[in-house]
Amino acid sequence: MDETPRVIEPASQGDETGFEAALRPRRLDEFVGQPRIKSNLTVFMKAARGREESLDHVLLYGPPGLGKTTLAHLIAGEMGAPIRITSGPSIEKAGDLAAILTSLQPGEILFLDEIHRLGRALEEILYPAMEDRALDLVIGSGPGARSVRLDLPPFTLVGATTRFGLLSPPLRDRFGIVHHLDYYGVDDLAQIAGRSAKLLEVEVSPDAGREIAGRSRGTPRITNRLLRRIRDFAEVEGDGTIDAACALQALERLEVDRYGLDQVDRRVLETIVDKFGGGPVGLSTIAASVGEDTGTIEEIYEPFLMQIGFLDRTPRGRQVTPRGRKHLGRPLIQ
Repeated sequence: MDETPRVIEPASQGDETGFEAALRPRRLDEFVGQPRIKSNLTVFMKAARGREESLDHVLLYGPPGLGKTTLAHLIAGEMGAPIRITSGPSIEKAGDLAAILTSLQPGEILFLDEIHRLGRALEEILYPAMEDRALDLVIGSGPGARSVRLDLPPFTLVGATTRFGLLSPPLRDRFGIVHHLDYYGVDDLAQIAGRSAKLLEVEVSPDAGREIAGRSRGTPRITNRLLRRIRDFAEVEGDGTIDAACALQALERLEVDRYGLDQVDRRVLETIVDKFGGGPVGLSTIAASVGEDTGTIEEIYEPFLMQIGFLDRTPRGRQVTPRGRKHLGRPLIQ
């Protein structure tokens, strides 16, 4: 497949860190969507502040681009605590994790992204750190080795993952607060588009905002990315204002259809329909046919196609639904 970054890719892309930080809300009441999570976190943080305690460890899980990192920053802001950011893949050795834990300040927030990619040996270090605020170290080797326990200051671990099922039960059980972030509705995404437009100092009509929201696959990151790209078209080929006509023309140029599908999504569906009669067909066969690995198809492409009812998982394999066939313009099976 073409390795050019997809405009509707839910994962963060290389040049977006600063852009996303500029649009990130500064207070929890500015965070749009996920009302249940916001309400519960507000109660938990208020209670912790009232007792002058650190917040319980928090686990946030769900598809990429829904605001897990943003919530971690907001938790730190609401608790009046500094935040340290790292990720599972970046911690390779026990010494690296020990150095991070022993340097934490009282009440500090440790945000551990992609926590499911933390090695099992490193998880063992986290258990006493999370539960007892202690770090067990082995000094020396062989018969002379001895174990030393170091006390840690109170801290809050905020873990984030897109693969909740890959976390070991002992690690999951040590989080006192667990929340699942779900896809956003069009109304919330339109509100996010309007807020981001103000921060970017670009005028976006309500109709244009809803058009962008409707093609954002339920994901705020995609809303902001589409807004950024449409702004380019508006500034270069228009008067800088994004109205419905400008948004529609730009989205057509970006090859993002009214369901938020791009050429890669359509290629997956077309392969199943045209080469395999609509399915059912095995995941590995689809991957080989489109030139992509099975993990990417299963984790990136499939969830949204299933959510909008274009693809089914059956015991025998993947199958394009009548709704998916209709969208492709393929005849329905009688």
